Amino acid sequence: MDFSNNLTNPFPEDPHSFSTPNAAHMHHVDWDLQVDFMQKKITGSGVYHIRHQQAPEVIFDVHHLKITGVWLEDEPQAVDFSFTQEKPFLGQGLKIPLKPGTQKIRIAFETTAEAAALQWLEPEQTTGKKEPFLFTQSQAILARTWLPCQDSPSVRFTYTARVQVPPHLLPLMSADNPQEKNEDGVYFFRMDQPIPSYLLSLAVGDLAFAPLGERCGVYAEPGSLKAAAYEFAETEQMLLAAENLYGPYRWGRYDLLVLPPSFPFGGMENPKLTFATPTIIAGDRSLTSLVAHELAHSWSGNLVTNATWNDFWLNEGFTVYFERRIMEALYGPEYAQMLHTLGYQDLQHTLEELSQKPQDTCLKLNLENRDPDEGLTEIAYEKGNLFLCRLEALVGRARFDAFVNKYFGTFQFTSMDTDRFEQFLEKELLNGDDAVKQQLNAEAWIHSPGIPEGIVPLQARLFEKVAAELQRWETGTPANQLATENWSTHEWLYFLSNLPKTLAHAKMRELDNAFGFTASGNAEIQAEWLRHSIKHGYKEAYPALEAFLVRVGRRKFLMPLYKALLETESGTDLAREIYRKARPNYHSVSTSSLDALIQATP
Repeated sequence: MDFSNNLTNPFPEDPHSFSTPNAAHMHHVDWDLQVDFMQKKITGSGVYHIRHQQAPEVIFDVHHLKITGVWLEDEPQAVDFSFTQEKPFLGQGLKIPLKPGTQKIRIAFETTAEAAALQWLEPEQTTGKKEPFLFTQSQAILARTWLPCQDSPSVRFTYTARVQVPPHLLPLMSADNPQEKNEDGVYFFRMDQPIPSYLLSLAVGDLAFAPLGERCGVYAEPGSLKAAAYEFAETEQMLLAAENLYGPYRWGRYDLLVLPPSFPFGGMENPKLTFATPTIIAGDRSLTSLVAHELAHSWSGNLVTNATWNDFWLNEGFTVYFERRIMEALYGPEYAQMLHTLGYQDLQHTLEELSQKPQDTCLKLNLENRDPDEGLTEIAYEKGNLFLCRLEALVGRARFDAFVNKYFGTFQFTSMDTDRFEQFLEKELLNGDDAVKQQLNAEAWIHSPGIPEGIVPLQARLFEKVAAELQRWETGTPANQLATENWSTHEWLYFLSNLPKTLAHAKMRELDNAFGFTASGNAEIQAEWLRHSIKHGYKEAYPALEAFLVRVGRRKFLMPLYKALLETESGTDLAREIYRKARPNYHSVSTSSLDALIQATP
């Protein structure tokens, strides 16, 4: 099979898009956008360049988006357009009739208050407290809520954008970005590498820039720029380590943007400009594996992209594996082992949570008629990584790295589905090696629930020392006499996540007095401690818990903490009370999950 060319039908059927790109697809867009903070809306138009073979119509995805006009080519007369029936999660298809020679369409539109991709923040919700802030979150299928597009990860396009913002604010996009404000508030952006719609991004705020190297830099609100620049100082070294592993970085610059705390994810791999949560700024660079993760997406996800959200593991499994190879290159094997072990713990927890939905623990998912966010679990990330680790162990690192390099090189700037990946794996790595095929059993990993039998997780040597200290404490050694000097965040997380299932109030207070967990400035450590505080009724931590839940919008922390509250007798009322205060600060990605969780509680 020749993998160097696209398939005859390069766009697989996508259950989460109304578009029919095999009939007609967008390949370049020129947008003109005006950002209005007073009315909290984006008004704009786009000239969409279309490829088709005499198709009678082209279909775009829209959801809660107002379409104010459509024109073909440069004709002055607007044309009629229609919509498909609306579907939950998906919105509608915008159907535009084509003439035989039509290659360009102009669409005018306005966002609405229901645009789930957008979060408009008041000044008091930002880090600086002086200026408003706007950011988008397009993944998985929210790009269609702020501009018309063929919102499938299989459809790639280049773009330009003219963006008008208030003159005292700076806009940034997943494109070539300005590094300082201008006087008129008009900015021009260009993205020459084709990207899918979920990687479209826009942020507008009082932002400043600091360089981190020749190709890397960081944007943040001025008051937090210095701390961000210190935290991410090693980004350029990460980029060089990634290139040494899997080939040249193909996107020009790699910059980071530190968003306000309401950002719902740890990071979002928007090309050229990773969006990052401020919760990874710990002051000691101990949480920067997240930067390595988002950087790794520049190859796995952004360069070779899951064709549909059923194939999400191809993005995230490869990225987790690659992230840990970058961290190993910079900090050594023992550091990477800790990340693998913590990831395996998270995977076990997810398998337990999904025990009533075993099909959701397959790598290849079936998310038809479901919100694709339901596939955003540790299965894609950690089971995907474990599968690739197993493959590396069976064929050897040298052969595996050669395979991954060829994979990225062969399919760069295209989309990949699971079936096609399996064919490539067979041809390029497993072909003729029946013993390895039998030992690997790719079918079981990809299409069967759970983890295949006989898989032994990697043990981190540094965690053996942590376990020994935990054992000493459990057998009577005072907490303040434990040998915890120079522990990393990962060692503390292992310590906390392996605390006894039942802990007396006095033992919780002893730990807190010794290590200051309740007041920790490290969000990962504080969130894990707060979860234990809820579980064991350690009420001294509840003021900090409320403050954390009101301030932080990262879904990774919110879901376990609210779930823990809802599982206690007195916690349901408290969860609802805190949620009423905190909800205005959360992005729709978080509230869509939390609304369902909290309203479902009797």
